[in-house]
Amino acid sequence: MIEFKDVFFEYGSQSADQPVTQAINGVTEHICEGEFVVVLGRNGSGKSTMARLMNALLLPTGGTVWVEGMNTSEGETIWEIRKTLGMVFQNPDNQIVATTVEEDLAFGPENLGVEPSEIRKRIDEAARYVGMEEHMGHSPHMLSGGQKQRVAIAGILAMEPKCIVLDESTSMLDPKGRKEVLDLVRTLNRDKKITIILITHHMEEAVFADRVMVMDSGRIIMKGTPREIFSRVDQLKEAGLSVPHVTQLMHELRLRGLVRGGTTLTLEEAEESLKKVLVKAERKPDVMQNSAVTRESGEAIVRIRELTHIYMPGTTFERKALDGVSMDIMKGEILGIIGHTGSGKSTLVQHLNGLLKPTSGGIEVDGLEYSSKTLKELRQKVGLIFQYPEHQLFEETVYKDIIFGLTKMELPEAEIQKRVKRVLEILGLSEELLEKSPFELSGGQKRRVAIAGVLVMEPEILVLDEPTAGLDPQGSEEVFSFLTELNRSNGTTILIISHNMDHIAAYCDRIAVLNNGRLEMLDTPRRVFSHEERLHKLGLDIPEITRLFRNLNRSGCPVNDHVLTISEAVDEISNMVTEQEWDIKGE
Repeated sequence: MIEFKDVFFEYGSQSADQPVTQAINGVTEHICEGEFVVVLGRNGSGKSTMARLMNALLLPTGGTVWVEGMNTSEGETIWEIRKTLGMVFQNPDNQIVATTVEEDLAFGPENLGVEPSEIRKRIDEAARYVGMEEHMGHSPHMLSGGQKQRVAIAGILAMEPKCIVLDESTSMLDPKGRKEVLDLVRTLNRDKKITIILITHHMEEAVFADRVMVMDSGRIIMKGTPREIFSRVDQLKEAGLSVPHVTQLMHELRLRGLVRGGTTLTLEEAEESLKKVLVKAERKPDVMQNSAVTRESGEAIVRIRELTHIYMPGTTFERKALDGVSMDIMKGEILGIIGHTGSGKSTLVQHLNGLLKPTSGGIEVDGLEYSSKTLKELRQKVGLIFQYPEHQLFEETVYKDIIFGLTKMELPEAEIQKRVKRVLEILGLSEELLEKSPFELSGGQKRRVAIAGVLVMEPEILVLDEPTAGLDPQGSEEVFSFLTELNRSNGTTILIISHNMDHIAAYCDRIAVLNNGRLEMLDTPRRVFSHEERLHKLGLDIPEITRLFRNLNRSGCPVNDHVLTISEAVDEISNMVTEQEWDIKGE
């Protein structure tokens, strides 16, 4: 199906006075027809470059790439190659071209010369698969990031290619949407024998693949079945990656001598293993001390009252994004904001610094109400970092980009230097990067530089909209580590929009749950995630570890079913089972 023969690819050109980056370094690999292959790797490891080489968006600087026997470097084969292999990109804006969702889904099949009646059938089926059938008449550019992603995926599905390459295409979807898309591609692979190549940073998405490849520095450093790859926990962590949460939990329990057996991949496997040692265990007093501080009271820094926002009122595209939201945000807390795609999360936070004006209702930030007179002060108090913060970069050097906001405040040079140095320390960025172009950096470095440009303003409130989308596991952990350190050391109030329930559970004091523009819940993580059925109805999920312990509890094991994190889970099991007890209770 797809074959790489000693393939090299370099970005940049010495003649153009640009540094040469070796993105692909001698890759030789074969992907068979009908395979489901997952590609893992850190940001900048070469995954996306490899994907673009597959459908001739990039041409190798050395070696050859073959797709269905066609050489991608031969210009006359490009049309056939792109009919054969469909690409779904990380950022859906890169491939949405039409004025309505319906037209966008039809664009590909129309260009392939498909009959109108067949086009109608295909786009209806594709829209239903990704849950966008109710949005067919909407403008794609009025949709949320996750909704756009679904449209992009549906547009490729409507073309019915032999191979689909998904480059981080589920990164912006809510848990329900992610599951639906993954179920869909597995179904396409199983029933229609479509070859699937999935590039992802979500380790759980690799569990059901036929093969997993791990890339680093443009090379394939590991390949094998999911069980073979995820048995190498330490090696994966050295490569900046991780393993599925249940795999990590069972690995840590195995190191303590509390369970035995091979690598665990799925929740069901973990459940069966733990039942054997827990079914007769006696529960001891609670030892869960590792959850986030549950700050439920204090001084409100943001007061939101009956906030309503309507996009494009009075037009055919009128849409109520917020509907009477009222809540207080406490000073110094880390607040997680979750909700299905299009629930109003991004709309809500864009009111905090005046990017959006309320249609009705009010919002007060640290005593300031929204008005044209308070706008400048409001934006100094609230720093907003968007879904793709690296898109905020524009200056010729990293240093100029970071200090851009400070120059508008007319601060002394000494104060600017002091702030930049502090922010570099918080973010773990080297001073050597300051004179580089931000566009030379890796994806993770770009994101940190963009965040640095907001942090140097020293906002009292920091809002992050999907801050770790598209980041590898190590990069994600680093982002949350510096956020918690910023909160602890500076007392900065932090708001985090995320579809990652595990991060929300581990790091947030409280969680606000939005649904169709309304506030459904506002409570501590433990209380919010106790409403499993209600969250599922809202298109959300609970942390995987929490689901495991709920299942164990329902099976008669006397475990605490409010466990949220791996560290809590390890403590809970350790509190019930000792190494010596295994020989009695285990196999």
